[in-house]
Order: sequence, then C-alpha cells, then structure tokens
Amino acid sequence: MKRSAGVLVYRKKENQLEVLLCHMGGPYWKEIDLGGWSLPKGEAFHEKVIDTALREFHEETNLSVPKEELQFLGSKKQSNRKLVIMFAIEKDFDLTDTHSNTFQKEWPKGSGIMCEFPEMDRYEWFSLDEAQKKILKGQIYFLEKLKEKTQKSKKMNIGFRITKNSEKNRSKYGNNVC
Repeated sequence: MKRSAGVLVYRKKENQLEVLLCHMGGPYWKEIDLGGWSLPKGEAFHEKVIDTALREFHEETNLSVPKEELQFLGSKKQSNRKLVIMFAIEKDFDLTDTHSNTFQKEWPKGSGIMCEFPEMDRYEWFSLDEAQKKILKGQIYFLEKLKEKTQKSKKMNIGFRITKNSEKNRSKYGNNVC
C-alpha cells in the first residue's frame, strides 16, 4: 500500500484555531476553490514517514518545522487506497515568502507543449470551519482529529503529544513511523 505523510500546521488566533492550507497548483485546480486546498503532504518512499512529512512540508511551502516538535495526529486510508499519515505542530508562520516546488505537464493536453506549474500556488490560514469547506474531502478527518485533540488537551490544560516510541504506533505502522 502506498503511503503519504504530511504536516498540519495550526495556530491559535483570538481564541480560535486556524490551520495552514495550500491551494493545489496547475491548470486543473486554477479555478477551483472549494475542495481545491490541501495539507502539505506527499508520497513516502524508502524513508521514515516523519522524514517524508518534513521533506514534503518544505518542498510544498519553503518552510521548515523542527522534527522533535511534531506530534502524531492520525492516519486515514484514502479512497485511492493510499494511507495518509499526518503530524501536527502549533506554529505561526508569516506566509510572505512561501512557495513550492514545480512540476511539468503538457498543457494544453495534446499540444506537445510542456509547461511548468507550482505544485501549490497559494497559502492561507483558515478557521477550522472554513478549512472544512476548502480542503479536499479526504483530509477533513485530520481537521476533526486536530479539533478533538486540542479540545481534549484544553480540558486537561496540557498540550497534546504522542511519543514517537508509542507501542500503539509502532505496532500499527511498523518501525518507520518516527
């Protein structure tokens, strides 16, 4: 089964959670707003998924987060039979210099002309409610997990954290989790 991993960045602003979403680039997504936003993530190859999450986050945003501050958020099998594993971190970034790597695609299709497009073309902070409308449907699960975990930790007056050596995580995902 293919695996992909990413980072959900969130911040607290005026007592409200906001999440960082990336708008997918390329000609297909250009005019799509609702359902055209994603968490920065990508396919895991022969590396630990936490390293995939860090690499993909940097490639898609030009931002970096410290590995030791990442918190395992959850995993979900997608309709394309890919397992998506998501980590979370509370961080407030200035999005002024964000940009992503690029990809080449024949455009218009059948023209023989290869064009270069950014993998992600916009970056924005959204409230959880707004993010649920904007994000790909298969990723709503991770917004719900974030809300659940932050509400639980707020009641206990602590931050949420799952250790990288958690036996539950190791048995579920193997030794390549963290």
